[in-house]
Amino acid sequence: MKLNILIILTLFHFLVYSQNKKTIISSEKVMDLKDPKLKEKLTPEQYNICVGKGTERAFTGKFWDHHEKGTYTCAVCSTELFSSETKYDSGSGWPSFYDALDKTKVEEIKDISYGMVRIEIVCKKCKSHLGHIFNDGPKPTGMRYCVNSGSLEFEKK
Repeated sequence: MKLNILIILTLFHFLVYSQNKKTIISSEKVMDLKDPKLKEKLTPEQYNICVGKGTERAFTGKFWDHHEKGTYTCAVCSTELFSSETKYDSGSGWPSFYDALDKTKVEEIKDISYGMVRIEIVCKKCKSHLGHIFNDGPKPTGMRYCVNSGSLEFEKK
């Protein structure tokens, strides 16, 4: 009998916790990529990259040869994504990082566009296109987060 009561209380606690968690998550304000105000916030190039999944030309973005210390954030929702501590020169012409600041804030999606198989990276919070991830990076991770400058903003330390 005591075991049944314990099971019922545990399930009740789980259901209450799950409902509260959903409320907390759903109350978070997230920028909708279809929001017309986004065109006012972003430059045309940023909009093309973040919403249209475009790519800037190599060696043209504002952060490909950027060396200040700080944090790179999502241009759409300001989520902190990458640290200057993990940025390196990959020779590709785009900002490259061997790790994300917090992997739970970057989502990986299989991308089969243009006859290639790649892994697209997007901001987990707003789904803004960031770039792609490859497994040809340096140690310690061996990964290369190849990111468009247009999808990022920078907060100096």
